[in-house]
Amino acid sequence: MAETAATPASFGILADDPAYNATLAARIDDTDTLARVWIKPDGVPTPFEPGQYVTIGVKVGEKFVQRPYSVASSARALDGGYELYLRLVRGGAFTPLVFSLPVGHRLRVLAPKGKFTMEPADSRVQIYVSSGTGIAPFVSMARTLLDDGAPRRAIYLNGVSYVSDIGYRELIEGWEQSGAYPATYVPTISRPADPLNVGWTGRTGRVESIIQSALRDLGVNAGEAIAYLCGNPEMIVAAERELSAFGLPEGTIHKELYWPAGKQPTGATEA
Repeated sequence: MAETAATPASFGILADDPAYNATLAARIDDTDTLARVWIKPDGVPTPFEPGQYVTIGVKVGEKFVQRPYSVASSARALDGGYELYLRLVRGGAFTPLVFSLPVGHRLRVLAPKGKFTMEPADSRVQIYVSSGTGIAPFVSMARTLLDDGAPRRAIYLNGVSYVSDIGYRELIEGWEQSGAYPATYVPTISRPADPLNVGWTGRTGRVESIIQSALRDLGVNAGEAIAYLCGNPEMIVAAERELSAFGLPEGTIHKELYWPAGKQPTGATEA
């Protein structure tokens, strides 16, 4: 069969390598540029704390191309591997490689790491602010707390460009509707005039622009809340400013930047 631009071979990705220690176990495409994938290590998966990330990579020629991704699965459910939430960056250095991989393809995964984790035994309202796929670690946090039987009141503020990009909406709104988890999902669309968003009646604007109004509408007491921010650095700077203006005390805003400010990646790190 003729190769296409979307095959691993066309990118020069090695089908196997001694350093490969995991398999792409499953994949669900939410859109043509958003996918949930499950990376299953060969042995027992290394435990992680919700909010941490794993780095995945493939061998291209003589070098590994890799990138870190926040884990979206529960830290108590390791049998299925690490669930990751990926966006395809067309022309990027790494995500086109991953999106070309068929289920069953081999790759390398590095042990979980990162300090963007939950405060222990915290009864405050959890405010999760994210842009795009930055919602992933917050899904992991809630899933883990749910498995622990210790859910905390959570408010998800997630900003995307298009309605189709609203990640994990069915899961989180399902929790809210069933009462399984005390979560409220508040997505916002930054391009309301785009034809792809026709019919949208929810909030509009970048996620940082809706923080104060959404929290007021939901009756949040700033002194009884803690915030976690994940996404692009410009959003995080602006969101931190809005949360401080809303009254969150110093030390209650935790951040995970997807890349250093002013250094947006093309999609990869090489090792």
